[in-house]
Amino acid sequence: MKRGIEWQAAILKAIRQETPRVKTFTFTLSDWTPHRAGQHYDIRLTAPDGYQAQRSYSVASEPERVGEIDLTVELIEDGEVSTFFHEGLAVGDLLEMRGPIGGYFVWEAAQGGPLLLVGGGSGVVPLMAMLRHRAAAGSHVPTRLLYSVRAPLDVIYRAELDKLVRASPDLKVQLTYTRVKPQGWKGYARRIDQAMLEEVMAALGSMPRAYVCGPTLLVESVATLLSQSGLPRDLIRTERFGPSGGPA
Repeated sequence: MKRGIEWQAAILKAIRQETPRVKTFTFTLSDWTPHRAGQHYDIRLTAPDGYQAQRSYSVASEPERVGEIDLTVELIEDGEVSTFFHEGLAVGDLLEMRGPIGGYFVWEAAQGGPLLLVGGGSGVVPLMAMLRHRAAAGSHVPTRLLYSVRAPLDVIYRAELDKLVRASPDLKVQLTYTRVKPQGWKGYARRIDQAMLEEVMAALGSMPRAYVCGPTLLVESVATLLSQSGLPRDLIRTERFGPSGGPA
């Protein structure tokens, strides 16, 4: 196999709780290779009886971090791998993984912008890698993150997103709550629709590069709406998250 897709040993270095159902796991890799923001790793678990389970998880950390990666994992009901991550892993444990993998849903600062990121739930993970890369690379491309969540407690990376916004006048994060909104909330409180997308895109001026990640229905809907709003399809990149397909 080519370098980057061989199975290698990864040691769990740290665990951080992001939301009640989401944790970030930091791994040090025996054969670390720089990734591109948006790529993923395959994880393989092997039981004592030989049974194996394999899943793909997007890298949350920026490529500029050397020797380690962050994987942010949502606990999925009846998800054998996500349940193992949340309930069976401890710092110091060893896993098998291979990567980085993927070349379609990626963004590098050299590509420029403007940049439109649209995420639903844990679909924000590879988009966060892009935002972290943007900051580490010193990029000032105009960027908007439109992030759909059910309720305030479901906002992953909330404190860091606020910090990134404070550090960059060219970056804005816009949340939309689909079920429960914070008290006194004046922002979006509905599913992403065409009017919302056009309002967000208007601030970017010219045709942005768009990256959309989340549940299949959200991704398909947003991609269609972006196209209907006049954004060329070659500027729209999509990634489906969760049990229905794609890294999760």
